[in-house]
Amino acid sequence: MREFTVTKNDAGQRLDRFAAKLVPSMPSALLQKYFRRKEIKVNGHWARPDTRLAEGDSVRLFLPEEFFSASPQRDENRWLASVKPDLDVVYEDENILLVNKRPGVLCHEASGWSADTLIARIQARAYQAGQWDPAAENSFAPALCNRIDRGTGGIVIAAKNAPALRAMDEKIRSRQVTKEYLCVCLGTPDPLSGRLEGWLFKDAAKNQVYVKPHPEPGASFAAADYRVLANRNGLSLVTCRLHTGRTHQIRVQMAHAGWPLLGDGKYGKERINRRCGESRQLLWSWRVRFDFTDPAGELDYLAGQTFTVERVPFVDKYFPGFAGPDG
Repeated sequence: MREFTVTKNDAGQRLDRFAAKLVPSMPSALLQKYFRRKEIKVNGHWARPDTRLAEGDSVRLFLPEEFFSASPQRDENRWLASVKPDLDVVYEDENILLVNKRPGVLCHEASGWSADTLIARIQARAYQAGQWDPAAENSFAPALCNRIDRGTGGIVIAAKNAPALRAMDEKIRSRQVTKEYLCVCLGTPDPLSGRLEGWLFKDAAKNQVYVKPHPEPGASFAAADYRVLANRNGLSLVTCRLHTGRTHQIRVQMAHAGWPLLGDGKYGKERINRRCGESRQLLWSWRVRFDFTDPAGELDYLAGQTFTVERVPFVDKYFPGFAGPDG
């Protein structure tokens, strides 16, 4: 038998999901069997799998010890202390962290855990600053609220506690967080401002997205507003404001409209990319605005605030002297 006390970061979870995190090697069907046998208790009493946990609850798991000992383990202190955070912080408080991600850095490792990812650096920073101790947590770790492609730079939002993560996730889902991007595209969009709409279908095997003119199974609606800020040498500097957050959305919609991003090896023009020496799409998440229209719990104080990166490298390179998107 193991006993766990529910912390602030565990509160609000369903009991079955909390238990599953504590014994990740146990098959879900077997875990449900122990629920039916009333071997999982909250505050000394049997509880249903969908019971919502509160801070301070005592959870007892009368499960075979081998499932606890077989849980994947890692020397948390060793790797957290060894990782160099190397982060460009845009904003930070006790609940959230806004980081200006560099192109080439993965948000998460696709095949497992890696020290060379944005989330690993964020967790290491929180640990080294004394803001997070994995030994004191049952299941929570600092987590990303949004992600951007490896080759894209710009603002990524991270939550430093579970209430903040739940609140920010809900605001992003309900489209109360506005994200704006800067990009360099080939040619000049016509008209100079407008909206791109379409249905995006992702071929997961190829990691390729296609624009469909009409709804079809597996396709999701996507919309973004764009505005041309400057033109120079056959290139345009464009700002895009997302209304939806689909995979490769700006890259594929701009290319479909006839204005592929410079450096984009998947949807762009490789000959021009090579000539300009660009191997990653020139796309940057440069501004985030918290347009909360209803209460945000732990994050109410962020309502109406806007955060912007100080400098986007490719703007200086291709549009020297540009005064800025709002200039």
